Amino acid sequence: MHIAINGWFWDSLTTGSGQYTRLLVEALSVCPELEVSLVTASRQVVELPASCAHYPVSGSHSNVGKVWFEQIGFPRACTTLGADLVHIPYWAPPLRSSSPIVVTIHDIIPKILRPYRGGLLKRLYTALVSASAHGATVVLTDSLASRGDILTHLGLRPERVRTVPLAANDRFSPEPDPEDDVIRTRYGLPDRYVLYLGGFDVRKNLVTTLATYHWVGPAVAESCPLVIAGRLPERDTPFTPHPHRLMEEQGVREAYVRFTGFVEPSHTPALYRRAIAFIFPSRYEGFGLPPLEALACGTPVVGSDTSSLPEVVGDAGVLLPPDDAEGMAGALIQLAIDQDFHAEMHRRALVQSARFSWARTSQATVKAYEDAVN
Repeated sequence: MHIAINGWFWDSLTTGSGQYTRLLVEALSVCPELEVSLVTASRQVVELPASCAHYPVSGSHSNVGKVWFEQIGFPRACTTLGADLVHIPYWAPPLRSSSPIVVTIHDIIPKILRPYRGGLLKRLYTALVSASAHGATVVLTDSLASRGDILTHLGLRPERVRTVPLAANDRFSPEPDPEDDVIRTRYGLPDRYVLYLGGFDVRKNLVTTLATYHWVGPAVAESCPLVIAGRLPERDTPFTPHPHRLMEEQGVREAYVRFTGFVEPSHTPALYRRAIAFIFPSRYEGFGLPPLEALACGTPVVGSDTSSLPEVVGDAGVLLPPDDAEGMAGALIQLAIDQDFHAEMHRRALVQSARFSWARTSQATVKAYEDAVN
């Protein structure tokens, strides 16, 4: 079976869609029954598995160019390739295709959360991809929570929407790496800390992350500060509230918090491994890959009990309502001072993360391909 995959996000490794596309193609490349072609809007593609073909399509990388690629360039390339099936690994299937369509819709945030609806052009794009989803033979999504949202807000038939959970990359492991100490020095990490990593837009709820250290700080911050990883927002806006303003509003001392700045994607496993806990009070996630990556490194999660996060974290963390900063602070303090509790949560983290694997994800995806063409 010849599968053509939309590779628009192939080189965007800091995005969830980019990571998913990479890991999916790598997992499918070892399936002998598949011939995989990656169709991209750029000739600059690196690390493509040897068994996969690359089919570049010339075009612009503007917003208009992206829509042209999704709706015209990609389906035209698939026809030329003679693909048996096309897979779009993010929410942007073409309205028309000469082959059956499988699309992965990780979430439908613009349909659910008002701050993400954007202006007129963004709303028109959302309307376009919402309509085109009805032409897909099979829709894959990452969690039961997302499946419920898709059925409610897109009105697709239940038998066409399948839950196929994601998995962490194999490099996320509790086993120390010789480079861990070098990475720790590069980012100025202390011996023990609580880690936040996962973006700064408003649904990530950084206000609660920082508010926890109003209580955690006086108790353990000298020996276990909060480390916030990632490039900070350039401007303080309602959509991307700046951490420094939030700290001032919450009365969180600067000594309690450290900022790493941009983190190389290859360095994130070391950051997870060194942390005594990972905090993630997001208000909405289609899946929540950062918490699963933390669990795969043996790091317990403290976060919110909303959307897909209970499915991902299971009993390997403490999940509370997203505004319960005081409750999350209590869990962080216990993880910092109670060695037996931390050891038990570390054990649960590894058990829970083992329930997810790219082998299972690829098997379920191939099954969807087979059903779509039959």
